[in-house]
Amino acid sequence: MIGIFDSGSGGLSVLKAIRQVMPRADVVYFGDIKNAPYGLKTQDELSVLTEHAISLLHEEKVDHIVSACNSVAASLVISLSDRIASASSDIIEMVGPTVAHFRDSSKRLALCATPATIRSSIYQNAFQLIGQDVQYIAIADLAAAIESGASHTEIQDIIHASFVGREGFDTLILACTHYPLVRQAFEKALPGVSIFDPSMVVAERVFNAFPQEVEGSGITRFLISQESVCFRAFVAAFFDEKTYTIEVRSSGR
Repeated sequence: MIGIFDSGSGGLSVLKAIRQVMPRADVVYFGDIKNAPYGLKTQDELSVLTEHAISLLHEEKVDHIVSACNSVAASLVISLSDRIASASSDIIEMVGPTVAHFRDSSKRLALCATPATIRSSIYQNAFQLIGQDVQYIAIADLAAAIESGASHTEIQDIIHASFVGREGFDTLILACTHYPLVRQAFEKALPGVSIFDPSMVVAERVFNAFPQEVEGSGITRFLISQESVCFRAFVAAFFDEKTYTIEVRSSGR
């Protein structure tokens, strides 16, 4: 069984991609809506929340874990290996597959993410290792706006303001799993720029790493730490109602 966690709805973009390559896999998805957004929290706070999410998924008897949240990637690398009973090979995060995709790229890259992701320097360090020069743009309020069901105009205004004066790139990496949910708003704000959603390269990594998970019931159990009409709406838009259940589960935080 595969476990997926995120601060809320963002990880649904990753789950949707995983379902394209592994439609029959059994999945437990934890959306920590009570503590969203993760992108504005400190590294210490993220470490605690990440440890709790992984522990919760272990209680649900998952065999493999996908961290569908870029903001916690540094927490996985820095602090959790000593405190959580998961081998690193059993956890797939967003950064590795995303950076690997651009190893030999000649594109002029920019990457947008939450302040926590940019502050961690995890993408900066990874891209530097493969010799890629990337512009980095932190967007403070977008993930929270998406999670709360903000209007199209509000979303568009946040994106537009974040890219004023930014130029010199032809490809934008959406390094927050919430951002693909409003991909069209990015395309409208940045005409002529190729928008890259890492979800599929992560899904391919999951497929290759855990081939034994291909055959199952195809059911997803959603566990959320707080009731959310917006989360339920996103799930209903992406998945057949016969293929999932949703349960409110206390995050303990």
